[in-house]
Amino acid sequence: MPTDVSDVARDLAPTGTLRASINLGNPVLAQGTSSEPSGVTVDLAREFASRLEVPVDFVCFDAARKSFEALTTGAADICFLAIEPARAAEVDFTAAYVLIEGVYAVPDESPIAGVADVDRPGVRIGVKEGSAYDRYLTRSLEHATLVRGEEGVDVFVEQGLEVGAGIRQPLTAFVAARPGLRVVDEAFMQIHQAVAIRKGHSPRASAWLRETVEELKASGFVADALARSRRADTTVAPRG
Repeated sequence: MPTDVSDVARDLAPTGTLRASINLGNPVLAQGTSSEPSGVTVDLAREFASRLEVPVDFVCFDAARKSFEALTTGAADICFLAIEPARAAEVDFTAAYVLIEGVYAVPDESPIAGVADVDRPGVRIGVKEGSAYDRYLTRSLEHATLVRGEEGVDVFVEQGLEVGAGIRQPLTAFVAARPGLRVVDEAFMQIHQAVAIRKGHSPRASAWLRETVEELKASGFVADALARSRRADTTVAPRG
């Protein structure tokens, strides 16, 4: 880790403030409001800014696709996103800092018992448009149909779909509050959440960010941040 990070700060935060794009639509990674966000991504952004000796500003959104757009259009300097092939064509990722799971919800009476039962003709799956699991299922499904909306679980319930897709923790809470639904315990994907920056940054700046993420995982910073936000059931990613 370089002791003089002034060059890195100028590269990663060219306005003099580190502008962090925060997705409040993923309650595992961010909570609170746009004026007072909290969670592991917020803690990470604050730590990056502290080490770079610059202020931090949070640009908050309700969906990953909007957070990604802020990064790619230059409205933000860093972003917290799932590693995805399509996104990797436009941004550079660190290794993952946490791992989360995509799971399905179904009506109690559904014959669906596992992931293999879902990809069949006539099965409609509600997904949040532009989410990591939307992108993954778009690539991997052969027979089932995706129905996209602002919130996949709302589409699932409102349209009486066969399946709803989402992140395990919030989907489990959603199902617990609605009798007649259950979670399919088997995960259909593991989502690798990482820090992203636009392509074109200096090798030194990119290396600094990658190394800092690895240090914060190893030191327990990420685990502590998850615990503070009551997300201790989330897995810290192994060393990249």
